[in-house]
Amino acid sequence: MRIIVSNSSSEPIYEQIASQIKGMIIKGELEEGDALPSIRGLAKDLQISVITTKRAYEELEKEGFIETMQGKGSFVAMQNKELMKEKKLKVIEEKLTEVVAESRLLGLEYKEVKEMLKILFEEE
Repeated sequence: MRIIVSNSSSEPIYEQIASQIKGMIIKGELEEGDALPSIRGLAKDLQISVITTKRAYEELEKEGFIETMQGKGSFVAMQNKELMKEKKLKVIEEKLTEVVAESRLLGLEYKEVKEMLKILFEEE
């Protein structure tokens, strides 16, 4: 599992970790039952505090992405298919909201953005 943390990001490190793991689960790179690195192991790999890693795992557990079993570790939780679809749609909606805002700033019309999206969607 490859996680990259940036000290120059305005996002706290625990959120960077949690969002990257969430992304891997949503994309299917991590599947139900997959083991996550131990809190200590991940902290050592990323050269960060164990407390920071623990907080990231707690956030993921609170949101239902992982479950932790005392003495066994943390694993990707069973995902509700409908809920997972909603989470995927939310990711796309957030990105499209950014595109719409940027398009308005640049003075692009809906037709132009729609055409770009159509071309990009049809590319392989």
